[in-house]
Amino acid sequence: METRKELYRGKAKTVYATDDPLRLVMHYRDDVSAFDGVKLARLDGKGETNNRINAWVMERLTEAGIRSHFIRMLNERESLVRAMKMVPVECVVRNVCAGSMAKRYGIEEGRRLPEPLFEFFLKSDALHDPLVNDDHIRILGWASAADIARMRELSYRVNDVLKPMFAGAGIDLVDYKLEFGHPLDEPGGDLVLGDEFTPDGCRLWDAKTGEKLDKDRFRRDLGEVIEHYREVARRLGVPL
Repeated sequence: METRKELYRGKAKTVYATDDPLRLVMHYRDDVSAFDGVKLARLDGKGETNNRINAWVMERLTEAGIRSHFIRMLNERESLVRAMKMVPVECVVRNVCAGSMAKRYGIEEGRRLPEPLFEFFLKSDALHDPLVNDDHIRILGWASAADIARMRELSYRVNDVLKPMFAGAGIDLVDYKLEFGHPLDEPGGDLVLGDEFTPDGCRLWDAKTGEKLDKDRFRRDLGEVIEHYREVARRLGVPL
């Protein structure tokens, strides 16, 4: 498959067209950012590490019956994915209070929630990804009522699969974000999982010590970011 022009350049990934309009190449760069692009750096090995972690997680979700845009890894830094029309909202599931939730409600970080908590955010760096509700999404035309319900359902299903999987590796799945879209090769088809699942987009804490194993190490200047990403991969059994 031939890789062609650049379609989109995000904070850490670049998406390229191919000679098949229904297939794209997702290239994972070594860039890392925080605070909506205010804090930037390059970390050697990050692109390869995230590509491998994402491929492994997406394969496990597929085995559990949760479909995604992921097709296969092409090389160390690139994966082949289905072209999608993305819904412009992020779905966040929280098992433990941390990050923006702790700040927003004045709750101590680390409080375990009695059940998973779901939130929607508008995907907009310029607006700092504001919290939105079902009515915002439906009335403003970002997604239908059926898609809203489906995104919530799938997000909880992902939690049911990944939370015990990470727990088996001695890791608490604190929270994570997901994005969904409609594949262009299935007009009128169901939503499927898009984007990625890596330590860039979730919080992972060591189950015994509470040590942070995710991008908070970069946000909070804790150091050894890639070393801890690779520790996550090692514990899960991801080949590096």
